Amino acid sequence: MTILAVDDESTSLKKVEGFITKAMPDATSYYFDSSLAALAKAREEEIDVAFLDVKMPELNGIDLGKYLTELNPHINLIYISEHTDYAFEAMKLHASGYLKKPGSLLEVQKELGSLRFPEISKKYKRVFAFTFGNFELFVDGKPVEFKYKRTKEIVALLVNNRGAQTTNGEIIASLWEDDGDPDKKLSYLCNLRQDLQNTFRKLKLDGIILKQRGSMAIAKDKIECDLYDWLDKKNESKYKYIGDYMNQYSWSEFFHAELDEISYDLEEV
Repeated sequence: MTILAVDDESTSLKKVEGFITKAMPDATSYYFDSSLAALAKAREEEIDVAFLDVKMPELNGIDLGKYLTELNPHINLIYISEHTDYAFEAMKLHASGYLKKPGSLLEVQKELGSLRFPEISKKYKRVFAFTFGNFELFVDGKPVEFKYKRTKEIVALLVNNRGAQTTNGEIIASLWEDDGDPDKKLSYLCNLRQDLQNTFRKLKLDGIILKQRGSMAIAKDKIECDLYDWLDKKNESKYKYIGDYMNQYSWSEFFHAELDEISYDLEEV
C-alpha cells in the first residue's frame, strides 16, 4: 500500500506520520508540507491512500483531492481538519474518511481498516483484452467504443505485441499494408492516435498506453488479457487457444503458427 500525507503545518504532519507509521509499518509512505510537491509525487507513483489537510496554501486539500482522483479513480481520500466545515465538499468527492485534528492512532487505524476502495480491489484490473476469437477491449465490463474502427485495431496490435514498442511505420504497415498514399496514411494515423488518447482519457486510463517519440506500447501490467494469462500460466490458465485469434484482422494470421506451436507443446505435457 502506498500512502500520501499532506499538511502545511509541520507539527500536524509529524503527528500523522507517527500514526501512519505505527498503523501501517510495511506501507510505502510519503509526507509533504506542500500540496504541489505532493501532486508531483502522485504523478510519478500511484497512491492508494491520501491523508489531506483541508486548508493549505497553493492548493487546498479539496482541490488536491480532485486532482488525485483524476490520477487514480480508486484512491482513498481521508481528510484531516480542525473543523467540519468542509465535510460536505469531501463527501462530494466520495472521500473515504474525515478526521478532526489532531486525530489519534486509533482513528487512523480505523480509517485504514475501512477504506472505501480496499487494496484487494487493485488485484482486479479495469481493462480486459479478449483475443481468442474476435478482438474486443472491455473497461469495467463494457466494450470500449472508439470514434474510428481503426483505433480499436491499433489497440489490438499493441496487445498482440505484448508490451513491445510499436513504431508508426509498423502500425501503418499492419493496418494498411501497401495500399494508399503514405502521407495520407500518416495523417490518418495521427487522427487515430488522438482518438485513442481522447477515449482513454475519458475512461481515466492514463498510463495504459506507453508513448515514445514515433512509437507506442501497451502497459501489460495494467490490463488483464486471455492471451497473456494463457502464455503465463500455460495449462493452468482458464483460457485456451484453439486456433482462433483476433479473427477480424488479417495481420493476426502471421501469429497463428507461433500460438499453434505453443498449443501443441502444451498438449504433449
